[in-house]
Amino acid sequence: MIKKEKITDKKSALLSATLTLVNDHGFHDAPMSKIAKLAGVAPATIYLYFENKQNLINTLYLEVKASFNKFAFNGYHEDMPVKKGFEIIWYNVADYKLNQIKEASFLSQCDNTPMIDEEIRKEGLKHLQPLLDLWEKGKEEGIIKPLSIFVLYSYAIYPLSFLMAMQDRNLYTLDKKVLDETFRAAWDAIKL
Repeated sequence: MIKKEKITDKKSALLSATLTLVNDHGFHDAPMSKIAKLAGVAPATIYLYFENKQNLINTLYLEVKASFNKFAFNGYHEDMPVKKGFEIIWYNVADYKLNQIKEASFLSQCDNTPMIDEEIRKEGLKHLQPLLDLWEKGKEEGIIKPLSIFVLYSYAIYPLSFLMAMQDRNLYTLDKKVLDETFRAAWDAIKL
């Protein structure tokens, strides 16, 4: 039992170190040697848990997506009215992006890199299924515009990543008033 905890700790340390280095230096300036050093393990230890850097990045991506999923759909139930369900999910996503900054920043980088394998990216998309189902329900009820999920996401959710980045650079502040205005803009962008 103790040995298993040690293994999990090393694997967690490697994932955490990868998250930090990718956020601070990007995917290409996060070599395995730096990851191992930051995790406090020998470089060869990485290969006990991960086949290669690609496998490490993909594993981290899926773990962060899973934590995002748990956060994003907290308090949401599929029998809610479309607008109320979207509001709960949207504010949860905003809360995640503002309070789980390292993870949110990593996911934003993953949106814009070929480092994530396409099959892993598709698997990660499954974590958004409750939102996609809600939008489909909204389309069927004539509440949501009949647009692709990618267009809906780009107008309703993706602006939060941009605003988070502006706040991180101290160029903008996402206070309660701004979040409420941003939610209304997101809803107006996707509703019929």
